[in-house]
Amino acid sequence: MTGCYGQDWSSYQSSAPDTTGLSFAFVKVTEGLHYVNPKWSAQREQAKSKGLLWGAYHYPNMHDSAKEEADFFLSKVKWEPGDMVVLDWEGYDRNNAGLTNKQRNSYKESYLSYIKSKLPHNPVGIYCNTDYWLNVDTSNSYQDFLWIATAGKHAGDPGIKADWLFHQYSASSVDKDYCKLSADDLKTWAHSFNQEETDMALTDAELKKITDAVADAVYDKIMKTDGLLKAPTDAADYKKNPFWTFQSHIESQTANMHAILALLKKYKPSK
Repeated sequence: MTGCYGQDWSSYQSSAPDTTGLSFAFVKVTEGLHYVNPKWSAQREQAKSKGLLWGAYHYPNMHDSAKEEADFFLSKVKWEPGDMVVLDWEGYDRNNAGLTNKQRNSYKESYLSYIKSKLPHNPVGIYCNTDYWLNVDTSNSYQDFLWIATAGKHAGDPGIKADWLFHQYSASSVDKDYCKLSADDLKTWAHSFNQEETDMALTDAELKKITDAVADAVYDKIMKTDGLLKAPTDAADYKKNPFWTFQSHIESQTANMHAILALLKKYKPSK
């Protein structure tokens, strides 16, 4: 397999877990509306200082407002490009007892859509086990990525048909995970959501180069491809290509060129 390996950490792990052989790490940050993992910041620093791609997850109390829990989670982290954002969508504890599948699904959908609206330039996904995915979920939705847990199965073989990205394949002393992308491809994917990083303003030199190329292309279209460079030489030629057609064609192509240039000049995103 060409994938890579990672782990997910909570307060049960040390503040500086061993990162040997790892390419990514997920860290529990919050739970419900009140709990914060006291080690999450140190664990994040450990992951990033070792060059790992980092993600954070929130464990819900689905009786609460999804928006309020999302705001609580978001407020704890200074988010950076490439950071992965996860809802740990499960609930077998007493804080999540008595919920219907409809309520669980409603929480998931509301939470993910709200988080994505707040962090549009970061990958947002869910973690869940096969019980939740196969028996609780009704929409087959997970925003940007699915992290599926099937402890005891071989890494990369979670046993579902959905297009998963991460697989938690072991939950012994530490939760072990597999990503089906290579380490380099995973980082490229995670950073691809950051539009502010990729949509750079055009320099004056780049704009002039594009402007000249568009002008040359329009000239070639009018004068060469359409055969309008030569003036009509006889009645048949004039009938085929009278001056008014020539003029109309130039005006049409020139208008197109100016429209393109106007769009290019506007292509300077705010910083």
